[in-house]
Amino acid sequence: MGIDRVLEKASAYIKEPELQRIRDAYDFAEQAHHGQVRKSGEPYILHPLAVAEIVVNMQMDALSVIAALLHDVVEDTTVSLKEIHEHFGQDCAMLVDGLTKLERIKFRSKEEQQNENYRKMFIAMAQDIRVIVIKLADRLHNMRTLKYQSEESQRRIAYETLEIFCPIANRLGISAIKWEMEDIALRYLNPQQYYRIANLMRKKRAEREEYIASVISRISEKLDEMGVEADLSGRPKHIYSVYKKMTTKNKQFNEIYDLLAIRIIVDNIKDCYATLGIIHTLWKPMPGRFKDYIAMPKANMYQSLHTTVVGPNGEPTEVQIRTWEMHRTAEYGIAAHWAYKEGPESGGPEKRMTFFNEILELQHEAKDASEFVESLKMDFFTDLVFVFTPSGEVIELPSGSVPLDFAYRIHTEVGNRTIGAKVNGRIVPLDHRLKTGDIVEILTSKHSYGPSQDWLKIAQSSHARSKIKQWFKKEKREENVEKGREAIERELKRAGIDAPLWMTDDKLMEACKKFAFNDIDDMLSAVGFGGITAAQIATKLTEKLRKEQEESSITELTSEVKEVKAAEERKPRPTNGVVVKGIDNLLVRFARCCNPVPGDDIIGYITRGRGVSVHRSDCPNIPNGSDDEEAARVIDVEWEHAIEANYSVDIEITGHDRRNFLNEVLQAVSESKTNISAVSGRSDKNKMALVHMTILIRNTDHLQSVVEKIKRVKDVYTVHRIMQ
Repeated sequence: MGIDRVLEKASAYIKEPELQRIRDAYDFAEQAHHGQVRKSGEPYILHPLAVAEIVVNMQMDALSVIAALLHDVVEDTTVSLKEIHEHFGQDCAMLVDGLTKLERIKFRSKEEQQNENYRKMFIAMAQDIRVIVIKLADRLHNMRTLKYQSEESQRRIAYETLEIFCPIANRLGISAIKWEMEDIALRYLNPQQYYRIANLMRKKRAEREEYIASVISRISEKLDEMGVEADLSGRPKHIYSVYKKMTTKNKQFNEIYDLLAIRIIVDNIKDCYATLGIIHTLWKPMPGRFKDYIAMPKANMYQSLHTTVVGPNGEPTEVQIRTWEMHRTAEYGIAAHWAYKEGPESGGPEKRMTFFNEILELQHEAKDASEFVESLKMDFFTDLVFVFTPSGEVIELPSGSVPLDFAYRIHTEVGNRTIGAKVNGRIVPLDHRLKTGDIVEILTSKHSYGPSQDWLKIAQSSHARSKIKQWFKKEKREENVEKGREAIERELKRAGIDAPLWMTDDKLMEACKKFAFNDIDDMLSAVGFGGITAAQIATKLTEKLRKEQEESSITELTSEVKEVKAAEERKPRPTNGVVVKGIDNLLVRFARCCNPVPGDDIIGYITRGRGVSVHRSDCPNIPNGSDDEEAARVIDVEWEHAIEANYSVDIEITGHDRRNFLNEVLQAVSESKTNISAVSGRSDKNKMALVHMTILIRNTDHLQSVVEKIKRVKDVYTVHRIMQ
C-alpha cells in the first residue's frame, strides 16, 4: 500500500494544498523510518500508512492524516518535536507529542511508566480529541498485525485493548473500530470460544440470511406503498457481542435470537418514526424491547430507534431505524462531528460530551498517574446508568452510583448541602443504588454542616469523592493544619528524633518544594485530611540527618564487614545451598523480593547485622553502584554443587475465568508433585482471572516443568515468575 491510495481517498473531502502537505508528511516519515522493519519483516513505513488510511476512512481533517503519518517518528527515530514543529507547525507537533510514549524517562516500574503514558495521552485527548482518534487507529492496525507478536505479548496487548481502548472507542461512539478491536482481542484471549462462536454463526448464516431477505422484502413493499425511501440491510452480530451475551446472561448459543438484525436507513427523522409505525403494524412488538435513542441519545451521541418484533414464524427480529447522518455518527462517533466541519460557534462534540473537562479536572485532583488512570476506569470506562432530574434532564453516571454521586454531578454546592434524596418520589438512603430511568431529586438545606467522613465510603464515583475531599481540605483547613503538624511530630518521635529540631520553617519549606505545595500550611493541611502521609514528610525532613549517618558509617564499613566475616567464621551458619566466594560459615538468607532458586544467576549483599542477603542478579532492589557504601556491600556468591532443598517462588497466572479454572490450575501443580504454600486470585468484569501462587521448588528446571504443566490447562493465557 502506497501513499497514492490514501491521497485518492482523502481527495474526496480534502483540497489540493492540504493533499500536498500530506504527501510531504509521508516523504518525511519514510525518510525518518528508512531501514526500520516491523516484526512481520515489512518496512516500518507501512504501519503509519495503514494508520493514516484508517483516519482517512473516518474523514478526519488533513492535520489528523499528517499526524497519523508522523505519529511514531519522535518515539522511534532521531527526529525531535522541534523538527516536527518547524516542518508541519505547532498543532501537528502537539498531536504527535500526545501520541509519543514516555520511553526515555526512567520509572520505578513498567506499571508506573504505562500509567504515565496513559495520563499523557488522556490529557492530550481532552485538549484535542484528534489525539485519541489517531491512537485508536494506531491500536486497530497493531491489533490487525498481532499475529507477529509473541504469545505473551499478544495476550497482554489484547487484554490492554479490551480494558482501555475499547471503552474509549465506545465512549466516543466509534463503533466501527470498537467492534473490530473487541473481536480480535477475543481471538487471542479466548481462541476456543472465538472460533466456536464463529463456526456456529457460519453454519446458521445461510438459513438466517434467507429469513432476513424475506423480512426485508416485506418491509420494502410497505415502505414503497407509503412513499418512504429507505436503504435496508441485514446486520450480523459481532462475535464478541455474542460471547458477552453468552457469558453475562449465562445463555447458550442457540438461545440467542438476534444474531442478525435489520437496519433501515432513511432520509429524515419524520421517516424514522413513520417506518417504526409500519414495522409495528406488520408484526407485534415485544414488550420492553423498544428504545428511542433519537429522543434520548446515548452519551456518545448515538441515535437510532431500536425495536424487537415477533416476526414471521414467531421468531424475534431486531430492527434498527436511523437517518444517514445518525448512521455515520453510529459508525464513527465523535469523528463524524468535527467542530471544523460544523463551524467554531456551533458547539462541537467536545462541548456536548462533558467528560473532556472532567478528565482535565481529574488530572489536577489525582495525586499520581496510577490514581488518575484508576479514576478514569471507574468513572468513564465502566458501564453507565442514565437517570433523570425532576425537570427531565438526563444525567449519566458510572454503574453502581448512588444519590451522592448524582448530587455532585449536578453541582458541587448541591452535593455539599445534601441532606437526603428521593428516587421516583420515594425517600431513599444516600447509599441507594441508582438504575437507568430513575428520577432523582436531591434534598438540600442551607443549614447543612456539609459532608461527613462516611460520604467518602458511600460515594461510588471518583468525581464525587474528589469533591468531598476538596470540602474537607477547604472548610477544615485550620483543623487539618493542626492535625497534620501533630501527625508529623508523632512520626518523628516514633523514629527517636527531636521533632522541634527538625520541624523548623526552613526544613518544612524544603519539604513543600519537594512535594509541590505552595506553602507550609497547604502541606500540613494535606497531611491532616489524608492527601499525603506524615511518614513521607518526616522522611524528607530527616533526609539530611540520615545522609550524615550513612556518610559516617562508610568509614566503619570495612571493619564492620571484617567483623561480620570473622564472627561468622567462628560458628557454623546455615548456607541454604549458597557459597560466599572466599568466606565460609556466613549466615545466608534469600531476599523475599526476588526469591532466587538454584539455576538463577545470583549476587550477595552484606546487610547490617543479618548476614548476607542473596538476590537474583536482575533484581531491581540491588544497589546500582552509584553509592560507594552500597557498592562495597555487594559480593559474589554461587550455588553449591549438590543441593537438596526447596525454595519459595512466586508466580502469576492469567486466564479466562470459568467454573473450576482455579481447581484445574491447582491440580496441575499437584500433579507435578510440587507443594503450594500460598494462593490467591481475583477476576475482573472481562472474565479475566488473575492467580498469585507461591510454590516450593528445587531449581529452575523444576520451576520450568511446573510452568509448562500449568500452561497446558485450558484457558490459561500467561504464566510468569514475579518479584515483590
